[in-house]
Amino acid sequence: MTAVKQIEAVARDRVGKGAARAVRRQGKVPAVIYGAGQPPEAIALDFNQTRQLIFAGHFLTTIFEIDVQGRKSRVIPRDYQLDPVKDLPLHVDFLRLAEGQQIRVEVPVHFVNQEASPGLKRGGTLNIVRHTVELMVPADDIPEFITADLTGLDIGDTLHISAIKLPEGVKPTIAERDFTVATIVAPSGFKEPTAAAGEAAPAAAEPAKS
Repeated sequence: MTAVKQIEAVARDRVGKGAARAVRRQGKVPAVIYGAGQPPEAIALDFNQTRQLIFAGHFLTTIFEIDVQGRKSRVIPRDYQLDPVKDLPLHVDFLRLAEGQQIRVEVPVHFVNQEASPGLKRGGTLNIVRHTVELMVPADDIPEFITADLTGLDIGDTLHISAIKLPEGVKPTIAERDFTVATIVAPSGFKEPTAAAGEAAPAAAEPAKS
């Protein structure tokens, strides 16, 4: 489960594109904290720290405690923007978290026991339909990933979400159908084994006697 990480920030007294550009010129990243029935709060984050956190992975499933000049807010990132050319952070949106709150998050799927899949052993390919699954999870207990076990899956088999054991209190946001997470696909030119050679063919019908 993800741990709470600490971030320090400063309040911004102005918003808008011009104000955001001014913040970036100061070596900071403009951000907003919203939700929990409170007004949005404009803040500025340290550029280097923000960039490291985003590219370290799991940024959108990590809970942060943001210290804005002594006022602390418990949040989770909901979105961020990167420069399309330089991949530098331009803006971050944070959602305030209330105690006991359930939130939607995209959680990565880890596939295990490939060596125990007959289909993969026979040259089949793992076709991943969903690298991540959107889940409703407790804000205090966000899984870093869910595990999909490929044991026993043969060519043509399908792994549905119902086959994946989810942590307690975690549910897929798609509840009306048992959606596909992955399949085992046959290799090109694959043919199932035919009847064993030498097996007796059906006897031909005898000609009718006159």
